[in-house]
Amino acid sequence: MLSSPPSLGRLAWLTVALLWPVALLNYLDRQMLASMKFSVMADIPTILNEANWGFMLGQFKWVYAILSPIGGYVADRFSRRFTICGSLFVWSAVTWWTGRVTTYDELLLARSLMGISEAFYIPAALALIADYHTGGTRSRAVGLHQMAIYCGVITGGFGGYVADDQNLGWRIAFTACGVFGMAYAIPLVFILRDAPKSEEAARIPKVSPVRAATELLTNVAFILLVLYFTLPALAGWVVRDWMPAILKQQFNIGQGKAGVAATLYWQAAAIMGAIGGGWLADRWMQHHNRGRIFVSAIGMCLIIPAMFGVGNAGTLTVAIAFLILFGLGWGFFDCNNMPILCLIVRPELRATGYGIMNLVSISCGGLADWGFGEMRDRGVPLNIIFSVFATAAIVSVVLVLLIRPKLELIPVRKPEEPAPTG
Repeated sequence: MLSSPPSLGRLAWLTVALLWPVALLNYLDRQMLASMKFSVMADIPTILNEANWGFMLGQFKWVYAILSPIGGYVADRFSRRFTICGSLFVWSAVTWWTGRVTTYDELLLARSLMGISEAFYIPAALALIADYHTGGTRSRAVGLHQMAIYCGVITGGFGGYVADDQNLGWRIAFTACGVFGMAYAIPLVFILRDAPKSEEAARIPKVSPVRAATELLTNVAFILLVLYFTLPALAGWVVRDWMPAILKQQFNIGQGKAGVAATLYWQAAAIMGAIGGGWLADRWMQHHNRGRIFVSAIGMCLIIPAMFGVGNAGTLTVAIAFLILFGLGWGFFDCNNMPILCLIVRPELRATGYGIMNLVSISCGGLADWGFGEMRDRGVPLNIIFSVFATAAIVSVVLVLLIRPKLELIPVRKPEEPAPTG
């Protein structure tokens, strides 16, 4: 599975195109709730306070995190295609039901069910893309898929306007997205295809969950990647989930404007970062085995000053400027996580490995969401909170630079391509 015939090229890019709407919905369904916070809390008074809201956001992440390794293992062991389509249909049904909840307990249950269903998508989708894009297009293909996620967050940022509209409201948005997702899942299951395996790969026996976990958790490079993947997520989830409320309260602006300001600019910058970072990583890999690692580290170096700046911004314009810098760095980082994983973990364990990465990262992200709500209730200044996030990003740079690829997992190059160093 380290090389693919030219005939698979079109199918490889078609797979990314087919997954694009799925990835968009995956994050749109999450982000809408953050941008509609004040309308939802007003409509469901049993939420009561910021800490409960933060716990609800964290509840989704903890369930999602726990189920991610299982979702990844199912995709590795059975079928990435059926895992993806089943996940889409179920989480879309839950999205539809979310528009009908009336109590805090029902909202908690809905978000938990969404966490269960969505946990099966990302590991399977990224592993499927990596299966098809085996060489010099891997970072670009993953980056294109991640662009859909950013577009989903941007679209979700406009949810505040929908929620404020008396003729629409927050419930209609969840209903519409749920219906669309269920409808798209039906034809997708017939069109999407698992990547063909080489004869050698087909002969490799399926591993048990215990053996898979043992092989991954005794891989030092994988442990470093898990830590690297986790630390920036503390800031990433808080920016996604809390930034609309932060901007509204800090700069006294409307819910709709705050939702757009908190998502549009930095997610648009993340799109540019994913495009540029994916292209640069693929090019750098032609000359150095650690090219993707270097590009990801550059992205993290952009996130560090961005976090300091967001925490100390005195105006909305300055806050948006630093969010844009954060987005550029996030794009460089995000488009290379699965490609780096492919350099240190064999293909048969990619989805499981990414699931474990999600387990640790999103569990900590859930704690960050809950902890942020607690700190805001206690009046902890924003500059102190975001300075902690910036420090975590500094540690991350060191961690990723310690990762060394396994030479046997480097994709086969064309004869005319120069051999990379490192």
